[in-house]
Amino acid sequence: MGYDLKTRIVKRLGNIMKRKLFLIFLLFPLAIGYPIQSAANEFIITINTSRQELFVFEGREIIRIYPVSTSRYGVGNEKNSDKTPLGTHFIVAKIGKDAKIGTIFEHRKNIGQIAEIYTDTTHIKEDLITTRILWLKGIVPGLNEGGEVDSYARCIYIHGTPEEGLIGTPASKGCIRMKNQDIFELFDLVPEGTLVGIHE
Repeated sequence: MGYDLKTRIVKRLGNIMKRKLFLIFLLFPLAIGYPIQSAANEFIITINTSRQELFVFEGREIIRIYPVSTSRYGVGNEKNSDKTPLGTHFIVAKIGKDAKIGTIFEHRKNIGQIAEIYTDTTHIKEDLITTRILWLKGIVPGLNEGGEVDSYARCIYIHGTPEEGLIGTPASKGCIRMKNQDIFELFDLVPEGTLVGIHE
């Protein structure tokens, strides 16, 4: 192996390690519940439960702000609490591609029905999941991953809702609700693996 090739390999490995350390540095604030900005050319989502807003970063630029609805019971990571979990997550699965806006999902399956969408403050009995699903998985052991605080096992999603008139206020049973057109757009915008930080 020539000297120049060795030098290039060492430099490349050094750059990879620097990038990993940089991402760890960026992720730490999310792990403890604070918003961050992403590394260049990467999407990161942050959700502010106090403001009921979802921010999409591309690099260090905010490219979208959407109103959302988090849990009516507040924030919390415990199983069966119906609260919205805090901390760093990532999108582990995207469900609903090609479904029509308003399509109802049960247990992540398209049941072939379209929900009536309410733009006033109507509250319906069913906790319907519509249009698209972004399934979240926590990455902070003891906070939102594993045991009794596992966001993935709790089936915490970002998803559409027929109760669009309640968006902007806490009204869900733990998930992050969005207007159907908004989740339709977000679904196409961000890939699986996108980091999602939820904070107060």
